[in-house]
Amino acid sequence: MKRILIFSLAYYPHVGGAEIALKEITDRISAEEIEFHMVTMNFGGEALEEKIGNVFVHRVGPPAGGHASYFQKILFIPRAAATAARLHRTHHFTAFWAMMSYMLFPIVLLRFMGLRNPYLLTLQEGDPWQHMFGRWFILPFRPLLSAGFKNASAVQTISTYLATWARRMGYQGEISVIPNGVDVERFKSVQHVQHRVLDTSGIVKLVTTSRLVHKNAIDDVIHALKLLPDNIRFVIYGIGPDEEMLKTLAKNLGVEQRVKFMGHIIDHSELLHALGECDIFIRPSRSEGMGNSFIEAMAAGLPVIATQEGGIADFLFDAKRNPDKETTGWAVDKDSSEQIAKAVKEILNNPEQTKQVVSNAKKLVTENYDWDLIAGKIRTLFGDIFPSI
Repeated sequence: MKRILIFSLAYYPHVGGAEIALKEITDRISAEEIEFHMVTMNFGGEALEEKIGNVFVHRVGPPAGGHASYFQKILFIPRAAATAARLHRTHHFTAFWAMMSYMLFPIVLLRFMGLRNPYLLTLQEGDPWQHMFGRWFILPFRPLLSAGFKNASAVQTISTYLATWARRMGYQGEISVIPNGVDVERFKSVQHVQHRVLDTSGIVKLVTTSRLVHKNAIDDVIHALKLLPDNIRFVIYGIGPDEEMLKTLAKNLGVEQRVKFMGHIIDHSELLHALGECDIFIRPSRSEGMGNSFIEAMAAGLPVIATQEGGIADFLFDAKRNPDKETTGWAVDKDSSEQIAKAVKEILNNPEQTKQVVSNAKKLVTENYDWDLIAGKIRTLFGDIFPSI
């Protein structure tokens, strides 16, 4: 039996794009072919050991609560390494898999302990480079991170943007750019009310699904409402530390009644309903590793407004900025509420153009971002870098 031990700071039910990717990929790889185990943080409320899909999950440390502190995350590193060493004595792992660069730390510790299994590093980061690697309390540990990058058996990134990070951190080998995906068949079922986009006199709902943090620039959309007619509303699905600030901003700008905070989306059935009830997806990110939400909205048939920061540039092509490609969305500069308002008006005032762009985006997602396709590429990658698999 071939076994891979995954290192991930969080896992279900505490999920973001990286955790969703792990489950979608491992669910599509036969358990008879590869047995997956995972070391992750114990946030509390879940079993310390359980099987989720095709992954045996091992949660370590005391309960961290809903949001782990930096101190708890630091302590997770030696705990994860110790747990991995213990599990290896029983399961004899073929390889390790680090989900995001922070998970290199326990692998580097294991190498100091003499456990030098081959490992894959996947980069899924959405924050800017400076936030990830340039803050004062990270700098002393940069050499350890660099060692983790340099000794990786392979690096896989979800965008060409993140591939440059691996080079900056000293990785010299081949980099596989394999994006996150979407369940295309499931999103095809979204019954989007297309006529709303064509009827500028009725209520038009902008929607975003994202954590409420600075990098996702929800504040720019709220500012843009001041430049748009009163029938334009903004529906926000997500939670995060900026929620109260954003509510105060909407109130101060006099658009409080036009902004609706819907909270956290629990599962994909709720997400499908949310997208089906709205008209235009928008997230003018200030930084982005890739962004599953964008391709989900494209698969659901919504026109998409976004920046081309980071990995978004791999799939969102604008008519004016990318004349050599089929248009798949409307690109705006970051921190530009004026451009956001202009893009919304362009979508509403050009229904035939909008219909064609939505069709192009659906085609792009279907051909390149289906989870079955992505999982197959990861399976092939495992076979290439770990020949015994």
